[in-house]
Amino acid sequence: MKLESADLQKIINGYYEKYKTLKTGHLADYIPELAKANSDHFGIALVTVDGKIFTAGDFSQNFTLQSASKPFVYGLALEAIGREKMLSKVGVEPTGEAFNSIIELEKESHRPYNPMINSGAIAVSSLISGKTFNERLGKIVHLFEQFCGHSIAVDENVFESEKKTAHRNRAIAHLLKHFAIIEEDHIDEALDLYFKQCSLLVNTVDLAKMAATLAGGGVHPESRKQIFTAETSRDILSLMFTCGMYDTAGKWAYTVGLPAKSGVSGGLFAALPGRFGIAVYSPLIDQHGHSCRGLKVLEDFSRDFALSVFSNGVR
Repeated sequence: MKLESADLQKIINGYYEKYKTLKTGHLADYIPELAKANSDHFGIALVTVDGKIFTAGDFSQNFTLQSASKPFVYGLALEAIGREKMLSKVGVEPTGEAFNSIIELEKESHRPYNPMINSGAIAVSSLISGKTFNERLGKIVHLFEQFCGHSIAVDENVFESEKKTAHRNRAIAHLLKHFAIIEEDHIDEALDLYFKQCSLLVNTVDLAKMAATLAGGGVHPESRKQIFTAETSRDILSLMFTCGMYDTAGKWAYTVGLPAKSGVSGGLFAALPGRFGIAVYSPLIDQHGHSCRGLKVLEDFSRDFALSVFSNGVR
């Protein structure tokens, strides 16, 4: 069956029923507050570029964005400073390493390889301009509120939990400062901004709307507002495809073939350019930090309807 003639609500319901009892994976207990999540929570949302919404399960359950925030804050900074300066600070190459790798910082350029790993994302957050910390945070919050269509807040408990356990991220930030990738003097402020963006609360529909906006060339599926330029959306999608799934990016391209991004809180989203955004929330993650139920849903969906950008309709 082609996707155009499919009953999307029935399909989403089917994937939910198929995987709601899956218990594979573990909670992200290295951030103590994330270890308190309900492992049974499981939501799916699909939003088309023209604003149709299909949902199943716990789609209204809030969770923190974590690394799912990275593509969007990158877009915010990219539009403010331009490609040339961004490329001088953060590269666009996949690493083949885990999300918290520091290996690339010791190599020739000392730049983070890409903005989807922690070193790159911390560098990007430091590039958000503003006279005060609150002004900089306000720009990030406002961006996500445009995507969500409602006010959002930082989960302060998660923020404090991340801040207390972020020794590796602090090491990364100090290396970035040492190599003049982070220009500001207050490393703690740059880190706090990064932790705050990761601790923003959204639900599965919100995340699917973000994905649908990227799929629609930066145009929001409901408000029809141009949140990002088409060029910025293209750049984000290309980086999500090559780098968004960290050291499993090659396997993801091979088995799913869609630009995607995950977060250790259990959010996972993908975009099919020109068509839709889809998001899954389930806090049980694998060793790479990807939602186990989310992986299964998106693998099935891509295979069942030949959604890979390389498939040309062939399953």
